[in-house]
Amino acid sequence: MRETPRAEPPQPRPHRASEHTTGASCSGTPHRSDGRPPHTPRGARQPDPLGRPGTTPPVPGRPALLSALVALAVVTWQVLVHGPLARLDERVSRSLVDAVPRPLSELASDLGDMTVALPVLACAMAYAVGRGRRAAALYAGLAMTAVPLLVVPLKEWTARPGPLEPWAQGYFPSGHTATAAVAYFGAALLVSNRLLPVAAVLTVVTGAGLVLRGFHWPLDVFASLCLSLLVLGVSSSRTRRSSG
Repeated sequence: MRETPRAEPPQPRPHRASEHTTGASCSGTPHRSDGRPPHTPRGARQPDPLGRPGTTPPVPGRPALLSALVALAVVTWQVLVHGPLARLDERVSRSLVDAVPRPLSELASDLGDMTVALPVLACAMAYAVGRGRRAAALYAGLAMTAVPLLVVPLKEWTARPGPLEPWAQGYFPSGHTATAAVAYFGAALLVSNRLLPVAAVLTVVTGAGLVLRGFHWPLDVFASLCLSLLVLGVSSSRTRRSSG
């Protein structure tokens, strides 16, 4: 009787094992047998030149900056011609003024005051300089300097009266909102990106306080947010180029 041949155990294939071993052991080489980079974004991600993630501030993309510019142009045009958007803005504002106690809305609006926001940014700039990020601190300071240079001419050009002071002019856009946004977001980018949600909350609270107290129309605040996004986008882009 013929015996059934015994099945031999599978033999290892050294060439395949060596391929995977080589790919896994080389520092910075993706784990692929053919040595090609993976198709996922995570595999192609590179650290910053200093080797520390998060040291380069995020830069808003061109679509976001273009959208902010278009929105700013549209609301400015509506304010100048007192169009339907501006008239709707005034009706909404009248329903919101004094919806909360005035001391509370005044406290919120004071977050955009120079005496409050600028010291926060100054401390963050000093921290960045101490960490060797002088260029980032410089561009953050220039961004804050650009706020009055952009806001004041727009106020004079539009000459919009205030919600509670129709005899006065120069309420569009909101200088307090722009100051809060550029100062708090600039400080967060200098210290840690984890503080960006805090900066967003402080900016929103400032704008809400200004509207609820009757210091500004809602479109004044919205226009300042668009303007601040443009200023912060340019500042972050310059910082990224200088550190690259």
